[in-house]
Amino acid sequence: MHDPRCDKLADVLTRHSTKLEKGENVLIEIFDAPDEIAVSLIRAVRAAGAVPFVNVHHSRIARELSLRATEPQLAVSSGVELLRMKKMHAYIAVRGSHNITEMSDVPDETMRLITGKMRPVMDWRINKTKWVVLRWPTPAMAQQAQMSTPAFEDFFFRVCTLDYSRMTPGMDALKALMDKTDRVHIKGPGTDLRFSIKDIGSVTCGGDRNIPDGEVFSCPVKTSVEGRVSFNVPSIYQGQAFDSVRLEFSNGRIVNATANNTAALNKILDSDAGARFIGEFSLAFNPHILHPMRDILFDEKIAGSFHFTPGQAYKIAGNGNTSRIHWDMVCIQRPECGGGEVWFDDKLIRKDGIFTLPALKKLNPDYLLGKRAC
Repeated sequence: MHDPRCDKLADVLTRHSTKLEKGENVLIEIFDAPDEIAVSLIRAVRAAGAVPFVNVHHSRIARELSLRATEPQLAVSSGVELLRMKKMHAYIAVRGSHNITEMSDVPDETMRLITGKMRPVMDWRINKTKWVVLRWPTPAMAQQAQMSTPAFEDFFFRVCTLDYSRMTPGMDALKALMDKTDRVHIKGPGTDLRFSIKDIGSVTCGGDRNIPDGEVFSCPVKTSVEGRVSFNVPSIYQGQAFDSVRLEFSNGRIVNATANNTAALNKILDSDAGARFIGEFSLAFNPHILHPMRDILFDEKIAGSFHFTPGQAYKIAGNGNTSRIHWDMVCIQRPECGGGEVWFDDKLIRKDGIFTLPALKKLNPDYLLGKRAC
């Protein structure tokens, strides 16, 4: 039986997120997700007058290909994928996962080769197409979230079909503030971090790149980051689990990094010259997402959190840093997670996860959930 929630989600992705127009080519990529969502997306793309193209992936097959991938093979794959991406106006990816650590036994050197060779495809997709990426609810994700599968599915569709237009006034106000800010100071348990975002600019994210969404991001001036930061949200990166990541900075560079797996952390940060510099800084505020689940598309949107990203910077609101990696590391600053403060040019803008300035209060959970007007 067809689930009408798939049609509602497809409508959000094609009408709100990518705002498809007649005649546009749209690449739909399905990773370990059911045919049902692919069918809904094909229908929604055609209803918008656009042209659907579909590519289906399976993680076990991807792992097998990756285990012994060679540079000549990847050069061919990258060339073919880039040629196809250049024909697309929009990109929609639905990514399920039966095992989030499926790629954990792919050798580090091979993973670096794969990410490096495929980077031009991602760069073109990010910078030259209208795109949106989302997860698909699976029993594995429900287990990560410590929920039953039906309860997690309900949560997923509720979060992903949120009225993202309600975020617009608050996001616009935060963007205007970020655009004119020079100095940022973040305080919290194990965190005393200072950097500049002067003349970098910022970008609002209200369901037009990721679903779920809810953030405004900028980027530090490359060599301006000083101090230390402790992340209280666990993460998976390159198939490996990391907890209690702590970074120390001098002149913008990570000079000390520790975690539950310090050796693996530093191996990733030594991937290339740009991996120890920061490529993104973001404040997040999705009111439905409160707890980490080791899935970055959800965790980086947690209400009252910020993320700080070693590696590749975006071309828009970026600092020019280049790297094979882009690792969003998340810290929740709500009281139950230890609290914390965000200061812009010596003015407190968020305390314990709640925005304090009148213009930004429309990003607080009560307003976004319709519980209280501002």
